[in-house]
Amino acid sequence: MYYNMANTALILSSLLYVSVYEVVTITGDVKGAGTDANVFVTLFGDFGVTPKVHLASKYADFMSRYGGCLPRIEHDNTGMNASWFLDRVVVTDMNRPHLRFYFACSNWLSREEGDNLFVRDLLGSMNPMDVPKLNKYIVSVFTADMKGSGTDADVFLNIFGETGDTGERRLDSDKDNFERGSEDKFTIEAPNLGRLRKITIGHNNRGSSAGWFLDKVVIDDMGNKEVYEFPVNRWFAMDECDGKIQRDVLVGSMQPMGIIYNVQVMTGDVRGAGTNSKIHMVMHGAKGIKNSGKVFLEGGAFERALIDIFNVEICELISPLSRVTIGHDNGAVGAGWYCEKVVIYCPFTGIEQTFPCGKWLDEDEGDGLIERELYEMVSLRQKKQKKYPWSLWIWTSDVKGAGTDAQVFLQIYGEKGKSDEIKLENNSDSFEQAQLDKFMIEMPDIGKLLKLRIWHEKRHPFSGWHLARVTLLKTLTMEKYSFQCGRWLDINEDDNEIVRDVCFPFSVIKYRVTICTGNVSGSGTDASVFLNVIGDLGDTGERLMIMSKNNVNKFEKGNHDEFLIESVSLGQVRRVRVGHDGRGGGCGWFLDKVMVREEGQPESMAIEFPCFSHRWLCKDEADGKVEVEIYPSEVLEIEKLINYEVTVVTGDRRCAGTNANVFCQMYGDEGKTEVLSLQSRSNNFERGTTEIFKMEAQDVGKIYKIRIYHDGKGVGDGWFLESVDIKRLTMTFTFPCNRWLARDEEDGEIVVELLTEDNEDLEVNSYEVHVFTGTMFGAGTDANVYINVYGETGDTGERRLRKSNNLNKFEKGQVSFVSDIFNITAVDLGILKKLRIRQDNSQASAGWFLDRVEIVDNKDDTTYFFPCKRWLAIDEDDGQLARELVPVDEAFMRKGDDDEEDSEATLGLEQKAMSTTYTVRIKTGDKKYAGTDANCFMTLYGTKDDTGIINLKASKTHRNKFERGMIDEFTVEAVDIGPLKKLRIGHDNCGSAGWFLDWVEIDAPSLGQKLRFPCGRWLDKGEDDGAIVRDLFPNALQTELYTPFVPYEIKTFTSDVFGAGTDADVFIALYGRDAVCTQQKSLCVNKRERIMYFERGAEDMFIVELEDVGDVIEKIRIGHDNRGVNPGWHLDRVEIRRLLRKGKGSETVIFPCECWLAKSEDDGETVRELVPSDIITEKLSRDGNLKVTEVEVEDALEISVMTGDVYGGGTDANVFLTIYGDLGDTGERKLSKSETNSNKFERGSEDKFTIEAVDLGQVFKIKIRHDNSLVSPDWYLDQVEVLDEDTEEVFLFLCERWLSRKREDRLSSPSCAVIPYHVTICTGLERDASTTSRAFVIIIGANHTQTERLWLDLPDGVQGFEAGSLESFKSHGSDVGEIKKVELGHDGATPESCWLVDELSVAVPTKGVKYIFACKCWLAKDRGDGLTSRVFNVLDAEAISISKQIIYEVTVVTGDVQNAGTDTLIYMSVFGANGSTEEMLLQKNEDRFERGQEDTFNMEIDDIAPLRKMRLRIDGSGSRPDWFLDQVIMRNLTTEEVSVFTYEDWLSRLHGPKRTMICEMAAVVDEEMMVELTTYTIQVKTSDCAGAGTDANVWIIIFGENGDTGTLALKECNKSNKFERKQVDTFRFSDILSMGDLSKVRVWHDNSGPAPGWHLDYIDVKDEIMDKTFRFPCDRWLAKNDDDGQIMRELACANNDYLDLNEKTKYEICVTTGDTDEAETKENAWIVLEGRKGRSKEFVMENSSKKKRFLRGNVDRFEFSSKNLGDIAGICLGHTPKDGKKVKGEIYWYVEEVVVTERELGNKYFFACKALIPLSPKRDDFLTFECTKTLESFASKARSLVPVKYEIIVITGDEKGAGTDANVFITIYGSNGDSGRRQLRQKFRNLFEREQTDRFLLEMLDMGELQKVRVEHDNSGLSPGWLLDRVEVTNTANGVTTIFLCGKWLDTKRADGQIFRVLYPKY
Repeated sequence: MYYNMANTALILSSLLYVSVYEVVTITGDVKGAGTDANVFVTLFGDFGVTPKVHLASKYADFMSRYGGCLPRIEHDNTGMNASWFLDRVVVTDMNRPHLRFYFACSNWLSREEGDNLFVRDLLGSMNPMDVPKLNKYIVSVFTADMKGSGTDADVFLNIFGETGDTGERRLDSDKDNFERGSEDKFTIEAPNLGRLRKITIGHNNRGSSAGWFLDKVVIDDMGNKEVYEFPVNRWFAMDECDGKIQRDVLVGSMQPMGIIYNVQVMTGDVRGAGTNSKIHMVMHGAKGIKNSGKVFLEGGAFERALIDIFNVEICELISPLSRVTIGHDNGAVGAGWYCEKVVIYCPFTGIEQTFPCGKWLDEDEGDGLIERELYEMVSLRQKKQKKYPWSLWIWTSDVKGAGTDAQVFLQIYGEKGKSDEIKLENNSDSFEQAQLDKFMIEMPDIGKLLKLRIWHEKRHPFSGWHLARVTLLKTLTMEKYSFQCGRWLDINEDDNEIVRDVCFPFSVIKYRVTICTGNVSGSGTDASVFLNVIGDLGDTGERLMIMSKNNVNKFEKGNHDEFLIESVSLGQVRRVRVGHDGRGGGCGWFLDKVMVREEGQPESMAIEFPCFSHRWLCKDEADGKVEVEIYPSEVLEIEKLINYEVTVVTGDRRCAGTNANVFCQMYGDEGKTEVLSLQSRSNNFERGTTEIFKMEAQDVGKIYKIRIYHDGKGVGDGWFLESVDIKRLTMTFTFPCNRWLARDEEDGEIVVELLTEDNEDLEVNSYEVHVFTGTMFGAGTDANVYINVYGETGDTGERRLRKSNNLNKFEKGQVSFVSDIFNITAVDLGILKKLRIRQDNSQASAGWFLDRVEIVDNKDDTTYFFPCKRWLAIDEDDGQLARELVPVDEAFMRKGDDDEEDSEATLGLEQKAMSTTYTVRIKTGDKKYAGTDANCFMTLYGTKDDTGIINLKASKTHRNKFERGMIDEFTVEAVDIGPLKKLRIGHDNCGSAGWFLDWVEIDAPSLGQKLRFPCGRWLDKGEDDGAIVRDLFPNALQTELYTPFVPYEIKTFTSDVFGAGTDADVFIALYGRDAVCTQQKSLCVNKRERIMYFERGAEDMFIVELEDVGDVIEKIRIGHDNRGVNPGWHLDRVEIRRLLRKGKGSETVIFPCECWLAKSEDDGETVRELVPSDIITEKLSRDGNLKVTEVEVEDALEISVMTGDVYGGGTDANVFLTIYGDLGDTGERKLSKSETNSNKFERGSEDKFTIEAVDLGQVFKIKIRHDNSLVSPDWYLDQVEVLDEDTEEVFLFLCERWLSRKREDRLSSPSCAVIPYHVTICTGLERDASTTSRAFVIIIGANHTQTERLWLDLPDGVQGFEAGSLESFKSHGSDVGEIKKVELGHDGATPESCWLVDELSVAVPTKGVKYIFACKCWLAKDRGDGLTSRVFNVLDAEAISISKQIIYEVTVVTGDVQNAGTDTLIYMSVFGANGSTEEMLLQKNEDRFERGQEDTFNMEIDDIAPLRKMRLRIDGSGSRPDWFLDQVIMRNLTTEEVSVFTYEDWLSRLHGPKRTMICEMAAVVDEEMMVELTTYTIQVKTSDCAGAGTDANVWIIIFGENGDTGTLALKECNKSNKFERKQVDTFRFSDILSMGDLSKVRVWHDNSGPAPGWHLDYIDVKDEIMDKTFRFPCDRWLAKNDDDGQIMRELACANNDYLDLNEKTKYEICVTTGDTDEAETKENAWIVLEGRKGRSKEFVMENSSKKKRFLRGNVDRFEFSSKNLGDIAGICLGHTPKDGKKVKGEIYWYVEEVVVTERELGNKYFFACKALIPLSPKRDDFLTFECTKTLESFASKARSLVPVKYEIIVITGDEKGAGTDANVFITIYGSNGDSGRRQLRQKFRNLFEREQTDRFLLEMLDMGELQKVRVEHDNSGLSPGWLLDRVEVTNTANGVTTIFLCGKWLDTKRADGQIFRVLYPKY
């Protein structure tokens, strides 16, 4: 008797070419044979090794591509009764069921029974009676003959050979094993491993004396008659040698050859996560062929939330790993363990891999497993620097006291660099006298080794060490280096050194180093000083300066201490690093210099390293550094900031000192420093003193001038400065001064610029600054004014304009301008470039209108003109208090002198063009107390300069600035500061100061750039880090680039008529040629400006930056929004001036208007289009004069527009026209006022218009359009005539077509390179998980192809990605081929824009695949790793097969009859030869499905072609529920096949003859109707049994090869009382599209009436066109209280059971040869078919001379007879010579595809070969191909329709509120169709509760391979929301279980609000 344990039927599958195996285990019939343990199987095959698969789980998720034929079976020894007697294992290839392998065992898998093995390798045969024999290996283990060498621990051995390994075997026998000096023999049976390569041997460290010294292992291979010796001679002990208890040993090798893997094991942070069990691990290489063997991770804590780190050494390079097995022995009290993840780093490959686990390894938790297979998360793979393994052997000398207990360090130098410092682990017995110590180290590739440096810590009392030699062996290449030393490393021996440089090819030399301490008070030090000398060939390393050769007390004031350093030659010495440890009482040290020379050289040869002309190395002096790197004389630039020493000498005069704050700025050849404050702790700048200041600043090169000044604060602020000395590295610059800096001395200046005393090129110059204040009211200011003048050689620095020629400065000019004159003394600036002028907004009347500034260079007598004509005021103009001005030519300034009416030159445009205007938008955060009342300021930093401090006073948007949640806008102008790199923003902490700044956005139109500077932090001394000033940097993701704008000067002239002015918002747009236009721009930015401008008779000027419209402005559109008190506006004209592209000058275009823009005046228009009348050009000639030319624009065109005489041909929309000539175009003009008709564009009418334009030359085309506005926008345009009035030429343009979105609308086919991507994102539930940022995905394919950034824009009303939400998006992007990676990110950069993504899925319907990424990661600047975008590898995703879809272009034509249009919901289903689609909603999109309209759009439809028919249904909702459908046209964009479906009738309850809301239409393809109309006669026979009749309402659906009929109600019958006992009821349905041959019917009733139960005998369906009757037998109850309780049955057609498939059949084979020259062949080919039922004989495909086959690009057909093989799973394809002779050379035949068709049923099997078949006379030389696609015929499907019971298991999630009270329904979809909507119900049971498993049994016709399920509920009950975990569907006929994972809510209030889910199978 057998315990048939076939419950372990294992289905192994994959998306690719995968073998599917069924594994059946048969337990023996002996007492206690069964087991409670977890059983696992591993298959070994020709192509690799499968992972270990748990046989307790019948739906194990597993893929096998290994051709598995040899299993290893084992269990984990858990449970009450772990022992198991296994009789045999049977493995069946499910793709070829005739291939069945039998593996005999007949043995125990037990620790207590038999041979105590619970892991067995089995050999198999296809003959169940064969018992293959295993190979025997005799293992001899030799324990060394030394004290304590034996062990009581359990010893394990794994033998590795060419073809695999034995697995871990415990070496145990009856006697006491592994005793001192003993030899122990063991016999191991295993499959033949071929030649042995290595063994892994070790023990588990158990027992009282576990340590073991193993001498060697000898293995006698009995089968192959070979003996292998594995010498070891090492300890296996935790407290001996290197502490290892397991080792890899190669055959005959004594050299350590291991590769070290760094393993990090993280225990989870859950309660009870830690374990006391012994943890083991196996690392598997590619395809699992190589592995590490079981590695015990000894010494780890494995406690909760801890990471344990191990260095695992194995003699195999298996990185990158394919998987990791980790488990434990379950042997401790707290055995259960929660493993979070394992991270493994291989230094040799530089690859770090992460293997997530996140599960219990506990027999009492989860699935009870204590060992798991972990797979890599590829997205987390990191590539690091490669390191190579080296063997390091160190010999300690055999002299007395030679050993050391100190810690030893090593550093190795090579030709390509040096290693890191390597710490050599010093156990208690390392580095003993006359001892050899062995280490394994890792180093990067440093080339050929040159030297090594070895040292130790001297602190140990027994630290002295005599080193004999060091040997290094590169284990991979066997390169060997020996370094002889033979010296002491001891402070009391030899030369007292504890550091030795030992060289390989070079000699060691000594360097004499002299360290000079400065001769100043307190300059000495008691600290430990170190020195590192650095040369071309390396460095000495840091050496402690211990033994001075000339002074006992080192480093005292004025000392010169000498030291000897022994080192390998350094080549040319380049620099010295010197410092101290800062310890001791007087640790501060003043270093003077260091001198280095080789021993034996004279002192004159020493290289001197001055320490910046004296330098403190002290934490409390200068910059606080205690370490410095110094250079000989000329210094290399090693960093941007260098040290300066500034010496300031105050004169010895009465009151010469100052208490003010002193500042300095230096100018050099390479730039200027920032302003430096000269201050220290002492009382500075006293009379006659010299102060030295040490500071770091930017390296400006050779200094040519400085500016020094003070702020005038303090009691005695006047200061007499004598001189300034600046020392920069080795150079000193002296700046004599000898003058007062005092307001009451000399010239009253407190700023002075100084030149060096040896300066010859530059001199001090004086500049006369004339400041002209404007003449308008309030132009003057009482504020302080500051100016900074920039020239070619620097700038003056900011100077306050104090002493003017006028007592009251900056007052309003009267009749003429009055200037204030100031003198500025500065070093000559050369040619002036710009100036920056500002006022500080102090005093009551701060606003200031600056007309211009003129600067006279007194040296050259040159005058520079800086026009301004702008306000510097917070409440005027743009609110700026500072302006940057650039000089213009004098001719432009004087151009109005001759014309008294225009005496003022307006040069704002020139200034605008030379400057950059920044629009700054500042967002205050939406937090409590986020706003501030403090004074805010900002500085913009460019690559060339900065703007200086900008006071943010005048917000454009809010009077009360910086309030919570508000965005304030400011304008900043700057000249040539370069691209922005950062900004600094802050406030002065006044008032309610705390401020939460969200972001700053800066738009620079002239640069075409908008930058976002995220902040998201407090500027508050009491919040965050307390900073009130922050530096912000642009976020690249949020940077917008566009075409740069250009400046335009726009003047508007309001007419001088009553009421001409306006308060409305005036806007303008400019139009150029080729339809180029600017955006619409408002001329005023706020209400205050709107009130101020556009007054009666006013001339208003605006300088705006807009898009460049080209050289010609064809027209402008100007208007207003008709708001305000007096919106009406009478505009006289508009003048637009812009700069010339070439040369200096400008062009002014005049646009006359002279009419109202008012609703109540003229024609009521508030927007006008104006064309130019005159163009005035001003250009600067070479003689300096301004040349003015004026051109009058005259060209009129007469336009005649003819509207067609067709019904509905006229339009009410606005019409626009563009005329193109060879000299340009008119720009788009609105045809507003017809000269012939008041109501223009009416049916059959002609409308005439006149437009003015520049000369177009020969007119060659027009563009005419309308804006689709108003009630009847559709327009039938007949023709347009254009008459040029000057030349009297007429140009005729015929149209004769509709301009309509609804008629003749043919959308161009989308590029085949663009496909849809469906993206779903699930946001996590943690705090702050949500985000309002804009998300995106990038799809990445092979070869770095990727889509553009696909933005995932949320629908209107959705604020962001809320916590727990599920959002779905459909995006279109380029087809990247096979997807490799997906990048997900968002544009938020502030801390508040964090986002926790739980899950991401990307579906590609056109490829039939969906990837689900379990993300569970933060995308945030301040969470996790700080990334806001992350790349996910599809190897980490769960790949799911979904229905492949094709893109169709669908055109829906609505009839042209009254009220034909609709706003109801329209649903479409399409039926094809290969299936049908679900119902799809046709989106209304506002204007679709209207009368007479053709609507074209794209849809994704299942690949069911060729199409047969279509079903359309409306639901009758909406205000216009009726619809007149004309036809539907579908075009397959892949094949271009067009199918037309014509209806031409109403879908309506009220209209039309049919009064139906559903219709079916046959497809017409190439004028052939695919389906005919027929009449179905249905006869229903009720059974002859008690209570068989029913009173319920009955419905039926008939299924056939053309789809289904839809639901048919069985109402109208030949009998009045239907469905009575033993009665036959007949129903007729006419005008139904024929289904062709029928396959099944679905019949059900509604369970209504007093006696609803019904016993149905059969149903007959007659197709009158085919004259054929189909019978569907039933003989079952449809009753809730009888049979199985189902009231729906599917009945298979009885007509189909007539084929005998056991007989012979015919196969048609179509072979496609590749389309290349080398593809074809003249030889024969042969093929073998492999089916599920068997294998065919060899079919020869002959290639005769008469009928040539296999030519390039040909498709050749062959037909063969064979026994029926079942479904074809694979083919073998060979290529053989005709005559059977030997083949000379290599000849190939390239096969593209093979298609096999079984002729009886018509099933087709496709094989995508795309391979070269080699020519060979041997019959075993062939290629095998798997089936890639199957097309099952209708006949085949119909035959397989037999009743099958399906077990449906529904598992509800484990969260609060997860259960539901609603009614649940399921629809199952398979390759044979769908099940229909079935309710899941059971009597007397509360279903679908939290964490509950509910089972249901439903009978259906065989569904075939399951493709998807749809689960839904009706949202009824008190708590309808439901968390569905998963659904499992089992076909009880074949035992195949399909898993459908969900893990989502079906709840209107959670996730995406859906109450249905479509689930796909998990493979």
